[in-house]
Parts: sequence; C-alpha cells; structure tokens
Amino acid sequence: MATVLVHPAVLDDFELDLMADDFRVWAVHSTHTFADAPQAAMQIRRALIDWSNGRWAVAADWTVVWITFGDSWLDGDNPVPWPAHAALWKKLAEYSDDVRYNRGLGGVPRLGVPRESR
Repeated sequence: MATVLVHPAVLDDFELDLMADDFRVWAVHSTHTFADAPQAAMQIRRALIDWSNGRWAVAADWTVVWITFGDSWLDGDNPVPWPAHAALWKKLAEYSDDVRYNRGLGGVPRLGVPRESR
C-alpha cells in the first residue's frame, strides 16, 4: 500500500485512472479503519509534510489516500510482485505536479472490499 497526498482538483480523475489499471484508491479521511478517520488523515498529512522538511508545504490541504493493488496484481499470499510496484510508480509519475509520496510501500489494517455475490 502506498500513502499519497493528492491535489483535490485531480482526485476524481486520478482515482478513475488508477482504477483502470486495477489499483484501488482509498481516501483516508473516509475509511472505517480508524475511529476518527478525518483526524488520522490530518495526522498522516502533517507527518508527511514534516518529513519533507517543507518541500511538500503546497500539499497542506491535499487529500491523503492509500493506494492498494487489485486482484490482478496479486499472486496468492505471495508479496506483491515488483512489476506491480513499477507500474504504480510509473502511474504516480504521470501526476507529478499533483501528488506527493515516498517510494516504498507500507501496511495498514485490512481494508474491506465490497464484492458482488455470484
């Protein structure tokens, strides 16, 4: 999972574009992972901006999202393969003016994905 700051003006198009490549975009402020998701999003944003030593100050009001890999990128319980990482970094580079992120992946508690019943 990647944690990314996204300019709100491009968020909808960004999410649709990533979905087309089977990446899932989760706005942290609206997840059910935290009891107070908006507060968690603010803290994550602040931590990322502090880490950047001011280089990302422009992102002070941007949306914090998590990006996860859809089923097509997964290989059972094996780690996410390197081509999936490369595809994500390439996609994020296309939005270089409107995103801020660290290259590297982290983890969060399992996010529930709605599934259609068969």
